[in-house]
Amino acid sequence: MDLKKVKVGLVGSGNISYTYLNTLTKFSIIDMVGCSDLIPEKSKARAELFGIRQMTTEEILADPEIEIVVNTTELFNHNKVTKMILEAGKHVYSEKAMGDNYEGAKANYDLAREKGLRLGSAPDIYMGAAYQTARKLIDDGMIGIPLLAYALCFRGYPFHAMPMELPKTFGQHGSSITYDMAGYYINALVALLGPVKRASGYSRFFEDRMYINTAHPRYGQKIDKNTGETVMMGNLEFENGCYASLAMCSEGFPPEIPRVEILGTEGTLILPDPNYFGGWGRDVYLTRAGNPGEKFKVPFTHGFSDTDPNEPPKSGRREPCHNSWRGIAVVDMAYAIRRGRPHRSSAELALHTVEILTAIDNSNADNKVYTIETRPERPAPLKPGFYGNPLVMEASIDL
Repeated sequence: MDLKKVKVGLVGSGNISYTYLNTLTKFSIIDMVGCSDLIPEKSKARAELFGIRQMTTEEILADPEIEIVVNTTELFNHNKVTKMILEAGKHVYSEKAMGDNYEGAKANYDLAREKGLRLGSAPDIYMGAAYQTARKLIDDGMIGIPLLAYALCFRGYPFHAMPMELPKTFGQHGSSITYDMAGYYINALVALLGPVKRASGYSRFFEDRMYINTAHPRYGQKIDKNTGETVMMGNLEFENGCYASLAMCSEGFPPEIPRVEILGTEGTLILPDPNYFGGWGRDVYLTRAGNPGEKFKVPFTHGFSDTDPNEPPKSGRREPCHNSWRGIAVVDMAYAIRRGRPHRSSAELALHTVEILTAIDNSNADNKVYTIETRPERPAPLKPGFYGNPLVMEASIDL
């Protein structure tokens, strides 16, 4: 049975909009209608590049045929823009995180439920090849009972070492290492292990730093006080009894490989940075009890690995994450609407992630361990064995 396409609009035509539009224009269930931005030149360029309409946000919200609106505005605007979209009667998929504070995200969660609308949020990296393979290995019992997980991340733009000024938004709440990066790791771990029961953390910003890159216009000057932390440690207790530790940093210089490890009673999974879908050196490894010195590379069981990073974006300029499949959760939401089933990147999962981020943030200030109230279900796994072009892989999303 042929399904009616779902019409989609996008609000916020900045950097990350490229990868969303590049993904969403590849799938048969999506009719990508148009995009908007506060700066019309940005939406005009994106619209021309992807063969869609340049629209105002008001036009997108007023169009009765558009069912889903993708919110790719800056993070500290997510709560406000998502509320506006919901009030217009549209389903919403937000770039990560759903909001920069729990109260605003919870209000939008309640509003969506009141109006009978779908709400979801990035990250959707857990739907990619690496983490779907890991999910299958865990569900098949290959590591036994998960006991301990740890994650190591370095954000690749330390303030003191960059050759240019970073956007002022990197110094605002919501763009700190906690909200900018930790959500990827928390979201991926919840998709693999289930919900978190308790959370705490520590974080700081290094104030006494100088700009050390000679190309920087303020070389040798002291860095201005930044409102966002650049070093963070988070501690999680999962409902299934597994413990996790998160170490995030955008000071100093990168570790060997950002990664996630999950230790179980029968083996250990070594997973790539959940900021990527997998492939191109970002692979899944397994060690098993009885062979602790041997590390086995596991072939991907699912599609949606990153495409060739050396293939330039069709815009002809650098585009963040241009070779990823960010936005496939919107494809899943579209199928969920047509099939009348739950969508994987649910409002409950998104709210859970924001609650954990807020708990880590608050814990640093008040030295408390927070009990997490939300309890989402793990997202349903994709069907394995679908590789190749987008239309083939699309079948793995449609349950």
